[in-house]
Formats: sequence, structure tokens, C-alpha cells
Amino acid sequence: MTLRVRAPATTANIGPGFDCAAAALDLWNEVEVEEGVGDADESHLGVQAFARLAPTAGKNFRFTDRIPRERGLGSSAAVIALGLVAGALAAGEQPDPERLLAEGVELEGHADNLAAALTGGVCLTWENRIVRVADSLPAVPIALVPETTVSTAAARNSLPDSVPHADAAFTAGRAALLGAALAQGSAELFAEAIQDRLHEPYRADKAPLLEAARSNLPEGALGATLSGSGPTVIVWVREESAAASEAELASRFTEASVVRFAVSPEGASAL
Repeated sequence: MTLRVRAPATTANIGPGFDCAAAALDLWNEVEVEEGVGDADESHLGVQAFARLAPTAGKNFRFTDRIPRERGLGSSAAVIALGLVAGALAAGEQPDPERLLAEGVELEGHADNLAAALTGGVCLTWENRIVRVADSLPAVPIALVPETTVSTAAARNSLPDSVPHADAAFTAGRAALLGAALAQGSAELFAEAIQDRLHEPYRADKAPLLEAARSNLPEGALGATLSGSGPTVIVWVREESAAASEAELASRFTEASVVRFAVSPEGASAL
């Protein structure tokens, strides 16, 4: 038996959707699981995820990593999604995203990236539930990916235990507006929605590209958000402006990789 599975990168939060909103991106990690001789590396997150659904004994795991690690693009969620889907298939089960989310969230630590990696498209998650709200976004995501890395744990440690009521109310309102923008596919609502006072201000010092991008957005851009816990920044642009915006950002941010993504309507699945 040989299984091959792929899982997408993700961008989480999308501004005010802290720990509950994410979109799958068209960049893929893969795993090949083959019956063979040897012991699986039980310290690997993907192998640990697989083991929650099927035995790992006598299996070889070969992972292909294309998603940069510790950059805010959901690399760990993709690896866990690979293991979960492969494990379900090895157990003879049809992968169910919500069941797999419940199995994997303990490994991932938070559900938003993992939910999007499992379902594809744009989704919201709460209490290990998933609702997919759109196949795509009303804007094209262009990522500014620096060479520096940020661990999720370190980024979370920068968040305060409490925030002013006005900031919480502001972000709650924008999060509700984000849901409407996604459901309607409205670029105008999306531009208004992707503002946050709950997490981005406290993570900004570890993601200097965020303020640099926001202070001088390309023509046709709707705004910029921190991708996950950073340091990658997503500049959201209108589709008709995507090529010109990508070129402008590449000329300005020479210290970063500038990547224009598409939202993937597919989540983790067998190849």
C-alpha cells in the first residue's frame, strides 16, 4: 500500500478573525506513506497525527515541505493535515474534516489554520466545528515573506491578558463585517473589514513589514494583514491590479519574497 496526500498553506485571522478565520492557499506540502521496513519518526508532527487514526508500525513516511516554516503560512497545520488525512485513508475511512479537526487540534494548538487546511476555501471555525463560507476571497493575496521567522508560541506570548473594551468592540464589529464581506464576495466590505485591534498591534514589532506595507499600499490594494502570527504580511489587492501590485511590491521589498497566491478551493486530499 502506498498513499500520497497533499495539504495547502493557509493564511489565518485575515485581520479581525482571530483564531477563527482562515483561507487555504495554493502552495502544497505532500506526504507519501508506504508499507516498508523501518521505524517511523514518532517525533514528527505528521506521524503523530497519522498515529491518532492508524498504526505507524512498518510504514515509511516521506514528507515534501514547500511551505516555509515559522512564517505565518500554516506549515505545521499542513503537516498535521497530511498525517490526519493519510491516517484516515489508511484506516479505511473517508476523511471527515470536523472529525479530523477534533483529532488534530491538540497537536496544532489552535483550529483556524488546520480547519482551512482540511477543508480548502475560506472557512470559519469554533469549538472544533467548521463552516466553509466561500471558495475564494474578494481580493488577491500577495504575500511578503521575510527571511526572519517567528514561532507561534513567541507571538502568542506577546498578546496581553486583556484589551480595552473599545478595541474589543471595534474588532468584534470588523469580524462581523468580515463574515458579510466573505459571504457576499464584496471587495468594498472586505477593505473595511480587515482592520484589527485585538492581536496585530501587539505582534507588529516582530513583523515590521506590516507597517511598511500599510503606510504605502500599491494602487488598487484594499489593505494588508498579518498572516497568522507573522512575520509574513498579506497585501490584499483587486484582481485587475494584481500583476501591477505584485511588480511594485517586488521592487520595493527586495529583502522579502513576494508571492502572489490563489485561494485553493481544495483542502488536504489524496493524490
